[in-house]
Amino acid sequence: MLTLKDFQTARQNLASVIHTTSLERSSTFSQLSDNEVFLKMENLQKTGSFKIRGAYNKIATLSPEERKRGVIAASAGNHAQGVAYGAKRMGIPCTIVMPEGAPLTKVEATTGYGAKVVLHGPNYDAAYQYALQLQEANGMTFVHAFNDAAVIAGQGTISLEIMEQLPDVDVIVTPIGGGGLAAGVAMAAKLLKPDIQVIGVEASGAASMLASLRAGQVHTLEYVETIADGIQVKRPGDLTFDLVRQYVDDVVTVDDDQITKAILLLMERSKLVVEGAGAVGLAAVLDQKIAGKGKKVTVLLSGGNVDVNLLSKIIERGLVEAGRYLRLVTTVPDRPGVLLTMAKIFAEEKSNVISIHHHRMGERIVLGQAEVEVNLETRDRKHIQRILKRLGDAGFTYTIR
Repeated sequence: MLTLKDFQTARQNLASVIHTTSLERSSTFSQLSDNEVFLKMENLQKTGSFKIRGAYNKIATLSPEERKRGVIAASAGNHAQGVAYGAKRMGIPCTIVMPEGAPLTKVEATTGYGAKVVLHGPNYDAAYQYALQLQEANGMTFVHAFNDAAVIAGQGTISLEIMEQLPDVDVIVTPIGGGGLAAGVAMAAKLLKPDIQVIGVEASGAASMLASLRAGQVHTLEYVETIADGIQVKRPGDLTFDLVRQYVDDVVTVDDDQITKAILLLMERSKLVVEGAGAVGLAAVLDQKIAGKGKKVTVLLSGGNVDVNLLSKIIERGLVEAGRYLRLVTTVPDRPGVLLTMAKIFAEEKSNVISIHHHRMGERIVLGQAEVEVNLETRDRKHIQRILKRLGDAGFTYTIR
């Protein structure tokens, strides 16, 4: 059982290594949620996420013999960078097993810290099993991503900072993957302030902790899929499950569309780049999944390591979800003036035309007709509905893509 002293010792171990990240009130998100929303910016932490806290604290507790054998870990990316950074700082050999589909930026960053990276399997769970095989074969010390007391103690140092930065905080909202962050944050917070409420948030496509809580025991999901790769875990830890069950007040889920919307809003309104796993807490707040109004709510932005290619897709998806982007295809008579009629509607509705593609030939196009694909920048869903109504009134039939 962890004690407050364990969290305080972890903080001492980390004092010269990590940033004390900012906790800033967001007027925009406070207004949108009817609460006072404060953002804890672990996306600006060293290595780009909170994971360095638990990883470094674990490595700091290793014996000289364990350090000599080197360390190994499995990770979708953020824990990998934390372990690699800590191992390099202490001069310890380090091997990291990552899923084959891990974001390139996270792979490159991990190798940049001096770790040997092995890509294996489609997800974290497969990488984890292979890392265990390598650990057994080579005698290295395993640094678990979440199911370890020293790792949990390191993650809980976030709550020590929050309590100093905002002593009258009412609610802390934290992401949940394997449960190390949620367990550490919740336990440390409640040791300092027993009446505080802690809410955990999972991606609906990888809600293994919620499934375990409902089953009353650790449960393994058959399949997980979410853009929040940092919390895409089939099975939570045994230790983290017990701590989450004891200290986390509620666990809710958000879907990928809600996550993309939160990422986009953080970029637009707060000028912050946050990865999918880091944005789930804000997504839950904005979707009114946190009960009550007028509370001081701290939302933990757990990481900002997002692949640029994925980010472009997230932005496009977020724009579509928010009604800010419309792509439609229509078949029109192939005669002069038709495109002008369509363009006039777009101009009068003050929608910005990103592109228009006009095709006279194709399998679906009959003689005398043309297919027009239009990409529009729009203001919101009401704006889109107004444009579509005018197109329909003008005799255009269309398909939204």
